[in-house]
Amino acid sequence: MFEPANPIHVYLEIGQKVIFAGALTWPGWCRLGRDERAALQALCDYGPRYARVLHAAQVEFQPPADPSGFVVIERLIGNATTDFGAPNIPPSDDARPFTTTDVQNAQALLRACWSAFDAVLQDAAGKTLRKGPRGGGRDLETMVKHVLDADAAYLGRLAWKTKRSEAADPGTELDRTRRAILAALAAAGRGEIPAQGPRGGALWAPATFVRRVAWHLLDHLWEIEDRAETP
Repeated sequence: MFEPANPIHVYLEIGQKVIFAGALTWPGWCRLGRDERAALQALCDYGPRYARVLHAAQVEFQPPADPSGFVVIERLIGNATTDFGAPNIPPSDDARPFTTTDVQNAQALLRACWSAFDAVLQDAAGKTLRKGPRGGGRDLETMVKHVLDADAAYLGRLAWKTKRSEAADPGTELDRTRRAILAALAAAGRGEIPAQGPRGGALWAPATFVRRVAWHLLDHLWEIEDRAETP
């Protein structure tokens, strides 16, 4: 993570309906398209937005001007979750040992994502989130709850137990969940995360966990930015 590559190495997760393009060493920078070309273009289009998030972590990042700045190094076969609209097949690089440096980089990246998310929430307060063409779309409160629920589920994929309190203030719950994520990553860096759950099911590699948490949060962060209407 945070290792510059020129050109930028990406992987493709290929479903039957959509394809995800993800940057290998930049967790969370992952977008979809109907085909390879569209997915790579979408990844490129979101590069400046991803760069703004990284600046909060004092990480200098220069996205490519066009998709020619990418090199596809791995193609993965997707599944039903891929076609549903969420990346679900990790690149093989995620299986490598999760080092102390990886922990530090992951924690810095996620803190930057959280900071950007909080800023967007504050900016969107009091605004209406534009509905989709069929009137769909979560409101701000429901969006935060969805992120909290997802993060709790993702922590379970690291065999890290956490319980949500429906009665707690959303800000308190966000803080508590984030502290749990940081603690889980620290444990992963110490080699304390098992490869299998208590019932024998495969768990996520720590790098996959970071990739999914960052993607999900940024996906909704950018959704809020795009849907927020000036009151």
